[in-house]
Amino acid sequence: MITTESGRMTFGIGLPIGDPEGLTEWALRAENGPFSTLGLLDRLVYDNPEPLVTLAHLAGVTQRLRLQTEVLIAPLREPALLAKQAATLDRLSHGRLTLGVGVGGRADDHEASGTELRTRGKRLDAQIATMRRLWAGEPYSDSCAAIGPLPHTAGGPELLFGAFQPAALERVARWGGGLLAAAPPAWAPRLFDAVRRFWAEYDRPGSPRIVAQVNTALGAPEVIDDARAAMSAYYAFNEYGNSMVDGMLTEPAQIRTAAQQFADMGVDEVVFYCYGRDPEQVDRLADILG
Repeated sequence: MITTESGRMTFGIGLPIGDPEGLTEWALRAENGPFSTLGLLDRLVYDNPEPLVTLAHLAGVTQRLRLQTEVLIAPLREPALLAKQAATLDRLSHGRLTLGVGVGGRADDHEASGTELRTRGKRLDAQIATMRRLWAGEPYSDSCAAIGPLPHTAGGPELLFGAFQPAALERVARWGGGLLAAAPPAWAPRLFDAVRRFWAEYDRPGSPRIVAQVNTALGAPEVIDDARAAMSAYYAFNEYGNSMVDGMLTEPAQIRTAAQQFADMGVDEVVFYCYGRDPEQVDRLADILG
């Protein structure tokens, strides 16, 4: 058992995006393992399943796992409709939704959605303000009534932010409940320290929830090669894509070491993103993490 100062660190499964029909089996296996969360990535101009629709389906085949977007590119979406979708999923899952959001960085995603890439941060701030009001049951405007249903979770589902830059890290403390960090142990601490500093500056009670993301693939060489190819294609737009692929963990000892490193940093949860499409990934991870 890996523990932190605040207690036992939990583990999530990041679902592969290349085989939507197979995700039910992944969810059922995770439900029976030592996992707390199902995570799912988001893109628009890509061959991936839409995360809110997919997690709504998986909510129906699970009972205890949290359903987490990592991260939903909120500025691509209209805020009132997004608020309604998130509240509905939180309601149907009995409060199991964690809405992880971020601004995204793909110009083609914004082109396809008809939104501006350069103003995505300001748009996200405005979206969150609107969604918070709607989740509290307030009217949309003086001339437009409230938009239901109310979420199961009072005030709205748990809200986490994917962030790297100072403005985005400050947004965690201003609007959210914590950070989603797709960063390796070597440079994740600066992100955690920044968020905790902003948290204190905003005089927020308690501490921010910190969720780390680790890319992994376990199995035969052909499984790992397939996972690397899938990850490389997904992050082809990113200047750090090759280093991310190179950093994929493929050995049990690497996974245990990373989990312990994050625990020592006070991380609350580690989500292991599996780019291999073989659902045996779930069982292999379960054996390693216990």
